[in-house]
Amino acid sequence: MKIDNSVKTVSGGSVKDAQGRQVKTDGAKPATSASTEQVQISTLSSQLQQLQGKLANSPVVDLARVQEIKQAMSEGKFKVNTEKVADGLLQAAQSLIASAPAGAGGASK
Repeated sequence: MKIDNSVKTVSGGSVKDAQGRQVKTDGAKPATSASTEQVQISTLSSQLQQLQGKLANSPVVDLARVQEIKQAMSEGKFKVNTEKVADGLLQAAQSLIASAPAGAGGASK
């Protein structure tokens, strides 16, 4: 399969884009006079971008909590709440069953 580069890059001058419009290659606006397009980002979209930035910079694992649990385990002080673990496993299984597409080999409702 051949991949076609729809926008040709040339140093200096101008080229035609995929729609056949003249485009300057020095980063300036297209040579056509009908270029009055504007892009506006909604408030929700900009908030989403901010959240994505914060999430990208936050650690996935709370290392302090991991160290705390390791310490408790090594001292024999770590207690597992088996009822809470069992409840969590049941909820996870129920949500997986509920979200499974019909006919995916899961249990029928």
